[in-house]
Amino acid sequence: MKKIFYSMAVLVMGLAFTACSSDDDKKDDSKITEKEQAMEAITNKYVSNVIFPIYKSLASQTSTLFDQLVEAKSKFRAGTLTQADIDKICSTFIAARSAWESSESFLYGAATDFGIDPHIDTWPLDRTALAKALSSAEIIEDLDDLDDGGIDNARALVGEQQLGFHGIEFIIFRNGQNRTLAALQGIEDDEAFEGRNITGEQELIFAAAVAGDLRDKCFQLEVSWLGDQAPVAHQERVEECEFPTTVAGGDASYGENMLNATKAGSTLSTWRSVMSTILVAGCSNICAEVAGQKIGQAYLGTDPDYIESPYSQRSYFDFFDNISSIQYSLYGNQGTTVHANSIMTYLEKYNATMAADLKAKLEAALSALSTAKAGTPFVVDSHSANAKAAMDAINTLDDALNEAASWISAN
Repeated sequence: MKKIFYSMAVLVMGLAFTACSSDDDKKDDSKITEKEQAMEAITNKYVSNVIFPIYKSLASQTSTLFDQLVEAKSKFRAGTLTQADIDKICSTFIAARSAWESSESFLYGAATDFGIDPHIDTWPLDRTALAKALSSAEIIEDLDDLDDGGIDNARALVGEQQLGFHGIEFIIFRNGQNRTLAALQGIEDDEAFEGRNITGEQELIFAAAVAGDLRDKCFQLEVSWLGDQAPVAHQERVEECEFPTTVAGGDASYGENMLNATKAGSTLSTWRSVMSTILVAGCSNICAEVAGQKIGQAYLGTDPDYIESPYSQRSYFDFFDNISSIQYSLYGNQGTTVHANSIMTYLEKYNATMAADLKAKLEAALSALSTAKAGTPFVVDSHSANAKAAMDAINTLDDALNEAASWISAN
């Protein structure tokens, strides 16, 4: 389960919020002003070009996924569900999953403060508990009544570990392939379900309810960062769910809080603290998780079953999107070119050697993951040379990110 890094991230953010070089007063005022102006411009582009559009995409894709699964449940009962319908659901899931994984370099803030990350993205799935839950007519009835989204009334019965992406993934993918219509029309044959006679209808009831909860939590993320810029319907749904959306101790959205750094009311007291938050609490944190947990747990044998996205066999795609999210944070946009107002451009101007090193290590990590994506799926062989190469490259990138954060804070 993804819990080990949260306290570390919060600690780093707490330090970042008060971090400012003690040597600032000794430096040339014009240089400080120039750098701080650059950092403010970087932050504006980072929030508007990276965080906002990714969370908007995530909210949109999970909303579509919920609608498609509710429709699939209805079609299954009517006998009109097709393989094309299932394939469409799988494609939407992959798009939503990519948006989520591409947001993991900024898990600080709402995703952590409101427990959204573990809520929607915990693994491994407890299939035995899921089989038991779906065997209960009472639970199935409760889940079936949730076409408006959310599963608050059934959460205690289904189990927190069955929620989110991976519960849905289990229903619509198997062995790296889209689930077949024929499989859903039969009895669930996973070994954990043996003797329980779970039908495809029961599985779709569960998937639709979980997708509603997933959508609502992604709406919460979107509204928490975008505030009034989020779609009105999404704001209304979040209000209906009574989800918190503002930074503790105030009424500012997380986007406003970051954009208003140094101003009264913001938890970020300096622009350097913003840079530290992005680089350490954001980028370094996901580096450490991918290398040490997502790859490391299984590769090193600490927990052989700790494998993300095993049913779709898209672990390496998840990891690639995680490191791509670091690229977006450094480049100031969701592309492969460096934006003029970005951390990478800042480093290129003030420390070209460090910028070149950081960029090379980022590219090396992405290259290692590209090679891994084209090879044997992680769930099939978590001890491969590709897994080791990716883990090592990501650890090296992590070191470079922390070096850059330290240099920016001190200069």
